[in-house]
Amino acid sequence: MPDPRAVLVTMPHSHYAEKARWALDWLGLPYREERHVPLLHRVATMRRGGGSVPLLLHGTERLTASADILRHADAACGGDRLLPADAATRREVLALEGRFDSTLGVHTRRWAYAQLLPDRAGLRRIMSHGVPRFEAALLVVLMPAIVPLVRRAFRITPASAERSRQRVREEFALVDALLADGRRYLVGGRFSAADLTFAALASPVLLPPQCGAPYPALDRAPAAMRDEVRQLRDSAAGRFALRLYAEERAARPSA
Repeated sequence: MPDPRAVLVTMPHSHYAEKARWALDWLGLPYREERHVPLLHRVATMRRGGGSVPLLLHGTERLTASADILRHADAACGGDRLLPADAATRREVLALEGRFDSTLGVHTRRWAYAQLLPDRAGLRRIMSHGVPRFEAALLVVLMPAIVPLVRRAFRITPASAERSRQRVREEFALVDALLADGRRYLVGGRFSAADLTFAALASPVLLPPQCGAPYPALDRAPAAMRDEVRQLRDSAAGRFALRLYAEERAARPSA
């Protein structure tokens, strides 16, 4: 009998996949995750009409972006969960989600990759977590091609990594300012797509232990990465994201 669950195609370390994964978990939408190593993920997505990850297959639906996956899952679970029904509040949530998707996620990825790429053994452990056994074995052969491809694809240089570090700090400062009035959530007094997106896309620079992506623990991260992660964790925005991971990552509200 066919498996009725949705299928979420990911790479283990993708923070956009973590955003989609968290949304599905929090909403309680049944799914099966299919993890692939870089390069081979394209085989899994392109044969299903996708491109990169995450890709969600749910019934006749094919969703190819984390924001679209979140919207679809919220509607499929009754709506007004991660995306408020109130039009004005929803617009505010979507504006922050869109900003974090296009800015925060881009720069946390570039800076974190810049720190992790030199440690090929550690990177291989992250990229192969939960993938099919033959893919994990093949990754040893693929790594010499993957590392320069990642550098080119995300334009990673020492200068661009430093610019991304500064942009991450600017996005954290924005969230610091929003939280300055004592609010517990970014919009509307409850957990929403804005909060989830910020925390998920900040995960490569915070390394939260509850993260569904297999990032290293802080004490096992490259030495050059640790001080920056500690400083970001100690900001209001960093503490906020870590609290969301502790309180909301495993939570599934009643339907």
